[in-house]
Amino acid sequence: MVIITTHKGSDFDALASLVAASVLYPGAKPVLPTSINANLKAFLSIHKDLFDLYSPKDIILEHVTTLVVVDTHSWSRLEGMEALKDRQDLEIIVWDHHSEGDIETDQKTISETGATVTMLVKEIEKQRKLITPIQATLFLMGIYEDTGNLTFPSTLSEDAYAAGFLLDRKADLHILSTFLRQAYGKKQKDILFQMIQKAERRDIGGFTISIARMEIEGRIQNLAMVLQMYREIVNVDAAFGIFKDVERNKCMVIGRSNIEEINIGILMRSVGGGGHPGAGSALLKGVNPDTIEEILVELISGNQHSSVMLSDIMSYPVVTVGADTKIEEVAMILRDLGCSGMPVVDKDEHIVGVISRRDFKKVRQSKHMQSPVKAFMNRNVVTIDHDKSAIEAARLMIRHDIGRIPVMREDKIIGIITRSDAMMYFYDLLPD
Repeated sequence: MVIITTHKGSDFDALASLVAASVLYPGAKPVLPTSINANLKAFLSIHKDLFDLYSPKDIILEHVTTLVVVDTHSWSRLEGMEALKDRQDLEIIVWDHHSEGDIETDQKTISETGATVTMLVKEIEKQRKLITPIQATLFLMGIYEDTGNLTFPSTLSEDAYAAGFLLDRKADLHILSTFLRQAYGKKQKDILFQMIQKAERRDIGGFTISIARMEIEGRIQNLAMVLQMYREIVNVDAAFGIFKDVERNKCMVIGRSNIEEINIGILMRSVGGGGHPGAGSALLKGVNPDTIEEILVELISGNQHSSVMLSDIMSYPVVTVGADTKIEEVAMILRDLGCSGMPVVDKDEHIVGVISRRDFKKVRQSKHMQSPVKAFMNRNVVTIDHDKSAIEAARLMIRHDIGRIPVMREDKIIGIITRSDAMMYFYDLLPD
């Protein structure tokens, strides 16, 4: 069985990419998560029967041989797919316009276009696939929503070309304007009014920034639209909203940027969310808003120092293995320790590589288990000095898509910082 799926909280680009991928992979089952945004829900209430969509609960995961993932490549953003994560026999194909993700595969098409469906439409045109007017309309909605009708700074010429191609394929602008119209009612007006009353502009790293914090009650639609209006009214390079739902003890963090230097997608990724260079969000549970604001400010300013240093939160002593240790022995050590990787050192205890579970995918034959770890380790080691901050460590993890970084002092390993160590700081869980 071949299935196609996308991220939770699906928007028009997610659904459009899902349907476009089903055109490119005939016979595949498109699986739409149960959590979708309000505009998409309204669209599907009328048009759902036109698309052969499945729910995650409809899929028997044991029967899945190929997984196609669109508009994300992060396992945590998929719904009901946890059992597939460690399947060694699973073929995975990725189409995404986000640069960050942890789904590993050689079959991936990743390009920072304004919308993911843009790449799929390009491939549909290349393969001369036929699409219906309603499919063309849906694809155009995906492009328009993620590019702000081709006005966001993240929009590329490919998005505009794809839009023209879809209009030529009879995309209906009347349907598009109906369902992309965002609700702006009394709740949204009241929140925007309060945000403007309390607005503060600050200069961080040469950029004008505004961070608004609000307490809200229950779910409120279209906070992203409110924040976009707030950024334009306050007239800053980037604006962030930290909306705390007291009832559910959750914080919705939303960011909007009008300049390339402040990449909202990377910033949101650092606090557990995601997005694009100009827009992104994260939903955090039980997190102190003060901590969120501190993280955002330090990431934007590029501050290398913090009241919490790596020496305060790193793990030590560090378990290492010699470069000549057999792969079989390394596998047993990782299993016994319950960790996913460790540094590899030479005879002088200098770090020469890192071995992680993902490197074990290179082990194709049983005889390779007797090979030295140096034959399979990653030699491009990313390290960090002991006097750097947790913020800087998190930025390196994001940039290089790694889960652990050796902490160094005078060319010697004194500790290791992992994603979980960093999250202990980010989520304000450090002991008193």
